Amino acid sequence: MPKLTFQVLVEPMRFTGLYCHPLCNSSPTSACRKKTVRMSVVTGRLRDPDINPCLLESDASTRCMDENNYDRERCSTHFLKYRNCRKFWNSVMIQRRRNGVKPSMPTAAERDIILGAMGKMPY
Repeated sequence: MPKLTFQVLVEPMRFTGLYCHPLCNSSPTSACRKKTVRMSVVTGRLRDPDINPCLLESDASTRCMDENNYDRERCSTHFLKYRNCRKFWNSVMIQRRRNGVKPSMPTAAERDIILGAMGKMPY
C-alpha cells in the first residue's frame, strides 16, 4: 500500500496599501473602504464640541475606565455625570425644537452662556 502524504500550501498574508483590511480582498473603493471612512467621520462628529455637549464628561468616564483597569463600579460617578449631562441637554434640545429654534442643539458658545446664566452646573 502506498504511503499518503499531504502537503499544505499556505500563502502568507500581504499587507499592502491597496487593501483596507487583510480579510477584505477588495479595492480601495469597495464597501470595506467606505466603512472605514464612515467610521472616522462619525468619530470626528462625536469629538466636535458643537455637536457633543457632554464631551468632557465622556472623556472623564473613558479616562476613569482606563485608569481603573475597566472596573465599572469605580467609575459609576463619572457615568452618572455623563448620563445627567445627556438628559439635561436632551431636554434643552427638545424644548428648542418645540419653540422652533434652529439649530435644536445649542452651539458650544451658546451652551456656555446658558450654563453661566444658571449659576451652577445642573448636572
